[in-house]
Amino acid sequence: MFIHGDDDHDLGHTVAGWSGAGIAALGSGLCGLAMVTGSGLLALAGAAVLALALPATWALHLAGWGKPSGPRPVAQWDWRVRDVAARDGHSDCLGCRLAGRQTPRPHVAERPAETAVADA
Repeated sequence: MFIHGDDDHDLGHTVAGWSGAGIAALGSGLCGLAMVTGSGLLALAGAAVLALALPATWALHLAGWGKPSGPRPVAQWDWRVRDVAARDGHSDCLGCRLAGRQTPRPHVAERPAETAVADA
């Protein structure tokens, strides 16, 4: 039995997610240790490690170790599976848009204005 009920869910565990969370936890731990010891230098080191978590996670996501938004196929639920669609960019993904990897959405042509026929 799963925590989320009897159904399987794609929880999105990825190498990018776990690495980013680990780096952020290390930075938070260093900041907490700096508070206990009163070390300003250790606080700066912790803040630097925290700042490193975002670009490291983003780089891993762009390298294919992240996941697109929404559920994935069951075969890709394992956290060690690379995302083959990352090279082209994920739709509705801010990180992919910032990297210039946004897959263009198909252009929807506007419908011509309907003309009203006046009854005589």
